[in-house]
Amino acid sequence: MFVSRSMVSRVITIDKDATIFEAQEKMAAKKVRHLPVVDADNRLIGIVTDRDIRSAMPYSLFKEACKPEEQEKLARIKVAAIMSRNPKTISPMHTIQDALLMIKEEQVGAFPVVDDDGKLKGILSVRDLLRAFINVLGIGQPGTLVGIEVEEKVGQLKNIVDAITEENISFGSVLVAQTWETGNRAVFPYLLTNNVAKVKKKLTGMGYKMIDPMNWYLDKLPEKP
Repeated sequence: MFVSRSMVSRVITIDKDATIFEAQEKMAAKKVRHLPVVDADNRLIGIVTDRDIRSAMPYSLFKEACKPEEQEKLARIKVAAIMSRNPKTISPMHTIQDALLMIKEEQVGAFPVVDDDGKLKGILSVRDLLRAFINVLGIGQPGTLVGIEVEEKVGQLKNIVDAITEENISFGSVLVAQTWETGNRAVFPYLLTNNVAKVKKKLTGMGYKMIDPMNWYLDKLPEKP
């Protein structure tokens, strides 16, 4: 799935000459935490976050009303003075997998989405990514996650899918993960049913090892020295 299908395209933006109070009010009114800063041609020149605003304001503003002189001083602070310039961006043609890795590496909460000319096309946040993965994985529908540990060889996934399909059970998704044991894989089908006892028994009879998806990762972590 491409970023263009998951991003918010109607982006709330702000001008670099807006005041810090205007940025704060816009965030509160629109319930957003990131405001891309654009020029007259809608080209991205920066981004301002709620953290930037909190850092620029004195603690007294959050504890009690500022004195008039503090209010006047803050009112002179422009978005251009606190925004992050040349922020990390992502292309509409990147995948949501690309976006997930970039958010992990850059440790940011959102990416402005820009085209080849630097024009803002949207914004993609962690919340948007979560929504996209829920849709992709089908986990928004009632069902059960099943765990199976298998040898890493051709045909294993097909055998599992065929065995489950023969029971007239539909799939929401299938994930395949590495295990700590060389030569093995963990397969996690999300089945659109709550009655999985029969299919578990069938897979066990085929020689597969059933694992608990909720405990599998913790069980595989190396012990502390």
